Amino acid sequence: MNVQPPRRIRGRSAAAKSAASPAADRPSRAEAEAAVRTLLRWAGDDPSREGLIDTPARVVRAYEEFFAGYETDPVELLQRTFEETDGYDEIVMLRDIRLESHCEHHMVPIIGRAHVAYLPHKRVVGISKLARVVDAFARRLQIQEKLTAQIANAINDVLQPKGVAVVIEAAHQCMTTRGIHKPGVSMVTSRMLGAFRDDPSTRREFLAMVGASRPLRFAGDES
Repeated sequence: MNVQPPRRIRGRSAAAKSAASPAADRPSRAEAEAAVRTLLRWAGDDPSREGLIDTPARVVRAYEEFFAGYETDPVELLQRTFEETDGYDEIVMLRDIRLESHCEHHMVPIIGRAHVAYLPHKRVVGISKLARVVDAFARRLQIQEKLTAQIANAINDVLQPKGVAVVIEAAHQCMTTRGIHKPGVSMVTSRMLGAFRDDPSTRREFLAMVGASRPLRFAGDES
């Protein structure tokens, strides 16, 4: 199998720039835990009581998992490609990728799924890398529109395929558990590049593969 070595990308695309890690002067773990204790006091509880003593440490560990995307470079994930495809030039698609993110306005969960596709141009990437790219951008503070564009742009910039398509369907807890309180509502965003934007038949084929008309359901939704 002909494995394409990592390619050095000249300059930095918007996707690459957004992949940068947080500043080196981030607060310490102790400072982060102290901030959680402040929030507990602000909420009206006592962070020194038995049930909350370990909560600051647990929250910080959870945040490390929720926002692990800041430590991952999506561009680097896509660098290792394969050229031995026997001329395959049809849609490559990964459907129903579980997506977990957090709203940058209220820091509450965004839960849904992503559908990612591209039309190869001489080379392909391991399919797990597509899911990893989704995670790398999702595990940050986000809005869904930006998240959709970041995933598509990164794949397009690095793989340079004939086209890229991304559709995200997600429920936002910032409008289901607070504010307007509208459970069961999902938001759908898309980003079409190259052939998926320019060729209606290619776009229709992708959307048919997604099955865009099927309802999006989450655990706990009413049947």
